[in-house]
Amino acid sequence: MQQIVECVPNFSDGRNPEVINAIVTAMAGVSGANVINVSSDVDHNRTVVTIVGSPAGVEEAAFQGIATAKKLINLDEHEGEHPRMGATDVCPFIPVQGVTSADCKAIAYRLGERVGRDLQMAVYYYGLAAKSPSRKALPDIRKGQYEGWKAEIGHKASRKPDEGPEKAATWGATVIGVRQFMAAYNIYLNTERVEVASAIAKAMRDSSGGFRYVQAKGFLVEGQAQVSMNFHNLQRSPIHRVQEAVRREAARYGCTITHSELIGLIGQQALHDAAKWYLQIDEMQDDQVLEYHLQNPSPSEGSLSDFVEATASSAPTPGGGSIAALAGALAAALAQMVSNLTVGRRKYKSVQDEAATIRERAKQLQAELMAAISEDAAAFDAMLEALAPANEEVSDDD
Repeated sequence: MQQIVECVPNFSDGRNPEVINAIVTAMAGVSGANVINVSSDVDHNRTVVTIVGSPAGVEEAAFQGIATAKKLINLDEHEGEHPRMGATDVCPFIPVQGVTSADCKAIAYRLGERVGRDLQMAVYYYGLAAKSPSRKALPDIRKGQYEGWKAEIGHKASRKPDEGPEKAATWGATVIGVRQFMAAYNIYLNTERVEVASAIAKAMRDSSGGFRYVQAKGFLVEGQAQVSMNFHNLQRSPIHRVQEAVRREAARYGCTITHSELIGLIGQQALHDAAKWYLQIDEMQDDQVLEYHLQNPSPSEGSLSDFVEATASSAPTPGGGSIAALAGALAAALAQMVSNLTVGRRKYKSVQDEAATIRERAKQLQAELMAAISEDAAAFDAMLEALAPANEEVSDDD
């Protein structure tokens, strides 16, 4: 199975196209890494870049981005709505396919050590890569922002970096870590009163009694109050339920939602769930969406009957490995069917969260096993080719 890692570095510049382009170009030029999204915000003065690719490619791309940002961004001159502590403010790695959180931790530690040593930058580890409980949450590390960090590093033990020099610099510090997939989502209100957005954000966020797995903060962006949110578990706290909660809270202050904004990427399932919720199609299944069938072709890119015929032929592939993978994929599909029949039904309310978790894991397993069908056949064919005796060249010379 192909190994895929996602990295979402946040850079403290959203206003200078030359700087942003230089950083993105440095990362995009790395083999094995693909820049799939760039989102800049002038008011936040921040750019979020999404990279996916092989572990080695993404790790190198992240280093090149951090190195370029160090040269081009001066935090002494930086102003913006979003909290920040470094030129590359935060650099999380997310396991996508064929890798684990432990694999991503190893990437984070290698990168952090290299950044501290070669770039002479202060590095802190957070999230699943945190080396102490006090540094697990990003806001705890970034408390006081760049100005607070600059005044305290070298003087307070709590500011001692995990890697790199213990001294202030104009490029600040970089926080590198590991987390699961997160969606960044902003809601705009028809008011300039940032205190309204802040009050609504407080009602939404987990830490102040709101929705589990949701972080939220109020900002003023382009003359509009904005409720900025990070969703760390879209199954447990669905985006559509939070949207409606924001709408109700806004009505208390005589406000309405004007529009929403997605930063970076979001999983297809979250949008599918939102569509079912708003349209009230409770029994709608994933496979009723046309694109589902286009993204999930039959075994060996053909029909099931073709696959069965190919198995029965004298060809060595598809063989036992492919058959086992198909059986596993079908079992995972059955698990999804049972979960889909459970999620959203009142009589199964007590096991909704567990059913949703099982559904997502089964969906992931199905995709992995479907890919394994052709991978096993290709591997066996390659082995047979390697073991075959080399053809001798026949010469006309005596």
